[in-house]
Amino acid sequence: MRVGIAGGGPAGMMLGLLLARAGLEVAVHEKHGDFLRDFRGDTLHPSTLEVMHELGLLERLLELPHQKVPRFSVRMGNRDVTIADLSRLPVHCGFLALMPQWDFLNFLAAEAKRYPGFSLYMNSEITDAAQLKADLVIAADGRHSTLRAAARLPSQEFGAPMDVLWFRLSHRASDPSETQAVFGPGHLMVMLNRGDYWQCAYVINKGAADEVRRHGLPWFRESIVKIQSWLADRVAEVDDWEKVKLLTVRVDRLQRWWNPGLLCIGDAAHAMSPIGGVGINLAIQDAVAAANILAGPLLQGKMSLEHLAAVQLRRDWPTRMTQRFQLMIQKQLIARALSAEADFAPPMFVRLLGALPVLSRVPARIIGLGFRPEHVRTSEAVPGRARPGTTG
Repeated sequence: MRVGIAGGGPAGMMLGLLLARAGLEVAVHEKHGDFLRDFRGDTLHPSTLEVMHELGLLERLLELPHQKVPRFSVRMGNRDVTIADLSRLPVHCGFLALMPQWDFLNFLAAEAKRYPGFSLYMNSEITDAAQLKADLVIAADGRHSTLRAAARLPSQEFGAPMDVLWFRLSHRASDPSETQAVFGPGHLMVMLNRGDYWQCAYVINKGAADEVRRHGLPWFRESIVKIQSWLADRVAEVDDWEKVKLLTVRVDRLQRWWNPGLLCIGDAAHAMSPIGGVGINLAIQDAVAAANILAGPLLQGKMSLEHLAAVQLRRDWPTRMTQRFQLMIQKQLIARALSAEADFAPPMFVRLLGALPVLSRVPARIIGLGFRPEHVRTSEAVPGRARPGTTG
């Protein structure tokens, strides 16, 4: 049976690799000509790195440029609190790897092309499942999924109190090295250490992007310095609004992930908040579960609606729990911080983490591994072989 995948993001590329590795004919269609998009999710969590280990690809993956983040912390006033310590997780990589998503996707594509059943078509936008002429179509085309909309699958929206403005600032040798979130009265900024630059997420109230722009760039730069005063010597690098990208945050979930011949996974099935950076990793887990459940029936030509429903059954609970965790953080921490006119009292769970650092292992497990980490159960049915050139 043939499988067509719409979307060459983490979910689509991982599922394409796993199905081709199992011996199936699979084609991935990516609407862009390359994977080079700035400010995409660049975080590979321990759960994803564990999957790469199970595939025998971890060592080669980590030869690509990346930064290791073994723990997350937040700064409230003059106090730093470790929120999640990943270094003690029972995995091969007790850290989060910050790696450009295009490097990760190119790596998966190169590996998938070793298998004769795999095809990758770039500049190939899928707007109708019938375009793919496949026995099974996978909608992995993101939170604005065209196939999901066309299928009219019922969904539930949960809302979010914030949007995010992404930008870069140069990193200097004297800077702190730790990735962290910094809270100030009415402000929140997350700073990811990317080696030679800081990837900064300036969190704003939902729908406030136009208001921020109306205040002007000088005001925006001053507000950054109010959060982190040591950035005063480089905020001038943000000299054009084109350098500031808006992420409109949404949290939703399909009530049913499938129709006959169609299955949604990743952001197409459930848009996640950026809290914890877990979106990529939940998408990867969906792909692994889908391959585990579907590869055998597809190879035997016996796939049924029950198998599609089984994928949702497997992944629905961890998705729900992750979103509940994100919604709790949004309500108890982020919304309160954004509405505060003066330093606000940290919520109870933050105070407990500060008083008992050992508790940071709990959010570390939720963020690093998720509520139901998946493991590769499919075998390599087709011997790998080099494929010349590129496809599509």
